Amino acid sequence: MSDETYDVVFRGRQVLTTAGMAAREVGVRDGVIVAIAPLGNGLSGGEVIDLADDETLLPGLVDTHVHVNEPGRTEWEGFASATRAAAAGGVTTIIDMPLNSIPPTTTVAALLLKREVAQDQVFVDVGFWGGAVPGNKPELRPLHDEGVFGFKCFLLHSGVDEFPHLEADEMEEDMAALLSFDSLMIVHAEDSHTIEQAPHPGGDGYATFLASRPRAAENKAIAEVIERARRTGARAHIVHLSSSDALPMIATAKRDGVRLTVETCPHYLTLTAEEIPNGATAYKCCPPIREAANRELLWAGLQDGTIDCIVSDHSPSTLDLKDLENGDFAVAWGGVSSLQLGLSLIWTEARHRGIPLEQVLLWMAARPAQLAGLGNKGRLAPGYDADLSVFAPDEAYVVDASKLKHKNPITPYDGKALSGVVRQTYLRGTLIDGRTPTGKLIRRGGV
Repeated sequence: MSDETYDVVFRGRQVLTTAGMAAREVGVRDGVIVAIAPLGNGLSGGEVIDLADDETLLPGLVDTHVHVNEPGRTEWEGFASATRAAAAGGVTTIIDMPLNSIPPTTTVAALLLKREVAQDQVFVDVGFWGGAVPGNKPELRPLHDEGVFGFKCFLLHSGVDEFPHLEADEMEEDMAALLSFDSLMIVHAEDSHTIEQAPHPGGDGYATFLASRPRAAENKAIAEVIERARRTGARAHIVHLSSSDALPMIATAKRDGVRLTVETCPHYLTLTAEEIPNGATAYKCCPPIREAANRELLWAGLQDGTIDCIVSDHSPSTLDLKDLENGDFAVAWGGVSSLQLGLSLIWTEARHRGIPLEQVLLWMAARPAQLAGLGNKGRLAPGYDADLSVFAPDEAYVVDASKLKHKNPITPYDGKALSGVVRQTYLRGTLIDGRTPTGKLIRRGGV
């Protein structure tokens, strides 16, 4: 028996530590994991939480791609609703994208406003990306010094006029600037000229919409990012990869030492173009959900390490913006709502493929934390924040959009049967109850 008493002790037969799944006791003090011992060691705690036999203790997920939209478009989503949804899905840290809020996070003043609005209403920890847009190069270093995790840019129209896109030469100039303080450029890589030459997306036919955002647009833009990263030596990250065609050049660039990382999202790994009904604009996102064969190659890219991580790209909107009455893919807002569902979605798909839960958590917790430079998140290990979720991997449920914590009840997963239920989520060892916001606003290099 240990003489030491911890604030909280978690005990379970299935605890996902960095050494794998094992029967363990986890001691938490001041919100940090300080001890991990074999089950039966009898660590004593002010509070002791015993997991049921069907429960697994996991490190909290880190989702580095979330559009919270507050302030300015808070009717689409807000910090309270987004972080409640995150916690319900076992996500304990999110990093908010710089666009869809008004103003976008392209100046220090806009970042400070966002922090002021988020303060005291977040249920998980929240960090912020900065934006790289034409003319804001002088703002990049001040935003970095103020704690943003890196900078997002688009290589084509972003979907909102207040966040204009960069031309490739402008992106390279900004990358060179970011290199001087070793920040990261994250890129929405689709080529506008290729899309201009593609068929127009009008109407309710999903096939028509898919043809309007061809893989070639992604492939060309990714090639551009790789070359600019190669030339400058800067770190670059491709967001929401959907075209499997780009995997060979990504793998080659990585082998060549280009400082490149890549994410994909649950919708590209679980949905297929063939199953999307006409007019079903809940499925619309850019780049689009592609064919089943493409999906299989994305899974292969994850398993061979070409793709680094899986994050949500939670990009919600109000119901009217999804044009549900007409189902016109040309006018509907492009974005999938899945922040609360990511772990269940990926686990459901992974277990069919014989992929263990440990691997899923590497993709959804450890690697996104690494991408953002969060040295105290994403793993269940001594010295890490006690951000944990209690997960029942074998329990099944059917998604009901109206019961999700997202602000707007629309998701392409409505009615889908999934495996794996998050029963509780803990932030720094404290249960997230959805009533008392205990999340912190975090910055690169610390809170």
